[in-house]
Amino acid sequence: MTGTEWFPLRAELTDALRVAGLDPVGVERVVRRALDEDLAFGPDVTTLATVPADARATGDVVPRSPGVLAGVPVAAAVFEMVGGSDVEVTLHALDGMAARPKAPVLSVTGPTRSLLTAERTALNLIGHLSGVATGTRRWVDAVAGTSAAVRDTRKTLPGLRALEKYAVRCGGGVNHRMALGDAALVKDNHVAAAGGITAAVEAVRAHSATVPLEVECDTLDQVREAVAVGVELVLLDNFSLADTRTAVDLVRGTGVRLEASGGLSLERAAEVAATGVDYLAVGALTHSAPVLDLGFDLR
Repeated sequence: MTGTEWFPLRAELTDALRVAGLDPVGVERVVRRALDEDLAFGPDVTTLATVPADARATGDVVPRSPGVLAGVPVAAAVFEMVGGSDVEVTLHALDGMAARPKAPVLSVTGPTRSLLTAERTALNLIGHLSGVATGTRRWVDAVAGTSAAVRDTRKTLPGLRALEKYAVRCGGGVNHRMALGDAALVKDNHVAAAGGITAAVEAVRAHSATVPLEVECDTLDQVREAVAVGVELVLLDNFSLADTRTAVDLVRGTGVRLEASGGLSLERAAEVAATGVDYLAVGALTHSAPVLDLGFDLR
């Protein structure tokens, strides 16, 4: 294949992606771009040279280490788009389930050339997404027993945001805004440009009265100003534990929610969550996620 012949997804896998909360068109777009990148200089010369054209095989995607799965149907989409109707994919696990070493998460049967051409792209995607889910689960477990939720940010890899945020959900986290238009987040540069928190908030409301609105605050005085102007959510940027507790007291009974951000670590997650904040914003869920090790083994 040259990168122009990728097959469309079959209805069964399209339905599975939708059930998982993924847009099949978006998944196809990501997979197509990744496959085109792998075949940018022509077909897979190693596979063409070493594998007979009529050879068929069955292979399994198998975790090498424990974690949380995300992207099983995405990996399946890679094999389907390369092999089309000649490839049969069987899913053995659902996203969000535990990845158990040596227990296959999906199996695929088809032309050996197609399987080996798809292998690395499939593993790249499922390994990265499962890494995001696995890291998220660690944070979720760290704040268990508190009322705080672990939330992601827009610190995502270009082109992979929808999939990475899906992986966060697989790990038990919750999503912040998906893009710049579905919610307003007034940060320090917006405050500086507008001339203050109150001016920035009023400007946002004049522009988009119904959009969810969050304001980043660096000091307790800014928190007081944000509460006074009636914001819905306040982001506490690099607050100490003592100031975080004070901020929780300041908003009690107002309906304003608080999000702790900056300087967070797994070791400190429980004590920050115990202050009473509603969210912990963790950019590392997506921008620093180690890959979960999975392999593809021909039987």
